[in-house]
Amino acid sequence: MNVLSIGNSFSTDAQRYLHSIAKADGFELNSFNLFIGGCSLERHYKNMVSGERAYTLEMNGQDTGFNVSLGEALLNRCWDVITVQQVSQESPFYDTYQPYLDKLIEYVRELAPKAKIAVHQTWAYEQGSERLNNELKYNDYKEMLSDIVDSYKKAADRISADYVIPSGEVFDAMLENGIEKVHRDTFHASLGFGRYSLGLTWYSVLTGNDIEKNTFSDFDEEVSRQHIAIAKRCVAEVVERKKKFYKRSMYTYA
Repeated sequence: MNVLSIGNSFSTDAQRYLHSIAKADGFELNSFNLFIGGCSLERHYKNMVSGERAYTLEMNGQDTGFNVSLGEALLNRCWDVITVQQVSQESPFYDTYQPYLDKLIEYVRELAPKAKIAVHQTWAYEQGSERLNNELKYNDYKEMLSDIVDSYKKAADRISADYVIPSGEVFDAMLENGIEKVHRDTFHASLGFGRYSLGLTWYSVLTGNDIEKNTFSDFDEEVSRQHIAIAKRCVAEVVERKKKFYKRSMYTYA
């Protein structure tokens, strides 16, 4: 399976362990990320129009050192899945997605017509953080999360996406199950547990494989066995809940 993300640092977080999680299962999955820090859908669209080699290409969680354009990346190989997302501070506000999302997806489907489209639902900022309270004016992270979930659902409906990857809802489930921190700087994922839970979520959604017996444990930051078990349980529960929901609509899971 070949996965390409038209993303930013949040897709970097999500892809850090994705290839290795799949490898631990004997599943061949190569993940590529088009990285620009803080890149919005509007900027992706402008890069599409200009054809600029504006992206750092990441492969299987590592920087390749190559710079590419969006068009070059889309034509590079036969993609199985292509993911899109909004920049985190604009993710709660659907009016920031358009018209850029529609135009990007039209371009993606023209250059990579066989690829399935996944919407990567990003996550809320840490409770009590300056970015949550002062920048975005939310009193509680769950308010931000609710708007994020609604906006990504609208986006997925609009573009007839094949998958929604519920990373934001997984982070919320972790916090509800006693995990104290899933962030490293109040908005990016923590280097160990946070990124691991995201990788599990992507792997579960995109492959449909059971994550319970996955043996991956080579983290950049220590993750306890207890936390590994919590991550697996929360991811499985959230993905199953979303799977049942989308069976009632246009979406299918592998």
